[in-house]
Amino acid sequence: MAAFEYRCLDHKGKMRKGTMEADSARWVRQKLREKGWVPVAVEEIQGQTQRTRLFSRSGKLNTAQQALITRQMATLIRSGLPVEEALSSVAKQHNKEHVVHIILGVRSKVMEGYSLAASLADYPKAFNQMYCATVAAGEKSGHLEQVLEQLAEYLETRSDAGRTVTQSLIYPAFIMVFSLVIIVLMMTYVVPRMVEVFSRNEQALPILTRIMIAVSDFLRDWLWLVALLITIAVVIFIRALKNPKFRMRVHMRLAKMPIMGTLVCTSDSTRLASTLGILARSGVPLVEAMAISSQVITNLAIREAVLEATRRVREGGSLSHALGKSDYFPAMMVQMIASGESSGELDRMLTRGAEYQEKELAGVVDTVVSLLGPLMLLFMAGLVFLIVLAMMQPILQMNALFKI
Repeated sequence: MAAFEYRCLDHKGKMRKGTMEADSARWVRQKLREKGWVPVAVEEIQGQTQRTRLFSRSGKLNTAQQALITRQMATLIRSGLPVEEALSSVAKQHNKEHVVHIILGVRSKVMEGYSLAASLADYPKAFNQMYCATVAAGEKSGHLEQVLEQLAEYLETRSDAGRTVTQSLIYPAFIMVFSLVIIVLMMTYVVPRMVEVFSRNEQALPILTRIMIAVSDFLRDWLWLVALLITIAVVIFIRALKNPKFRMRVHMRLAKMPIMGTLVCTSDSTRLASTLGILARSGVPLVEAMAISSQVITNLAIREAVLEATRRVREGGSLSHALGKSDYFPAMMVQMIASGESSGELDRMLTRGAEYQEKELAGVVDTVVSLLGPLMLLFMAGLVFLIVLAMMQPILQMNALFKI
């Protein structure tokens, strides 16, 4: 059976689009007419159509979608279903059109005689190189369902970690935005009202009050210019990041920063160990696995270090020694890899190293997030205190004069 895209008019005259599996376009038209719909166009999903969709936004899958599809595939194949029937069943369980298009497109390639890995590789935005290489190793070894289960666990862990970090950052981000809004309102609305009271008296104002009035006048008159300059700076920085040399320098600085560097290095080390572990368990050669794993590294400086380590391993060096040459990878992970190499259980030690790094990353993120909220509150409270103090000093001076 092939996959067909159709456009038709329903009984209300509304245009409908969708995808259907059938033996022929004529059978699709017949099914549409049985529903009371009028077929307008029925086209088979061909490879060229899918390649065109690759470059559209709808050709992407997020980590959660990849994990769900992989888990469903592993379960169905383990139950004894052929790959093409498993793909058909998975497509029926999804209601998002672009996900169904991708799965049915993969199924069409499988039906043409291609392997599952080769069919998935036709969708690089949905299934990256690591995913396809892992599936290919599972097909070669004859344990596709086991490899898919390992891949699903890996993707589920990544999805959960990303969701946890995002949820943890919501509160500090809210506090930061709320603090900025409150401070700007006080400086542009409250302070000018107080200045009107002080201007009726000819007494000299305290230096702190004069500073706050100057800042208030500046923000009230030039806030639009500040916002414009910040926007222009951000746009210029984003455009500059398209330059590989500039982006490399930025990534190198990020990796060396005190707190941010720890987060970046720990996160990328976790990705590297997890990817290497699953590829090694799937039977992918170490040098090839390292080359593939470098693609999941987000920091260019760390990725270059992994590629350099790959070259050293290709020349006969050990993985632990190659990674130990760089300062980006934690000593504990390098030591665990060395232990795995000496004991012949590298894949197992890589997995344990990834689990250790995930716990360490979670601890660092929890610590940073737990500090951000109180720090933002203290920052806001300090600024508000300065503003109130600046406004109260002239009032206290006036009261002292009246007593005299």
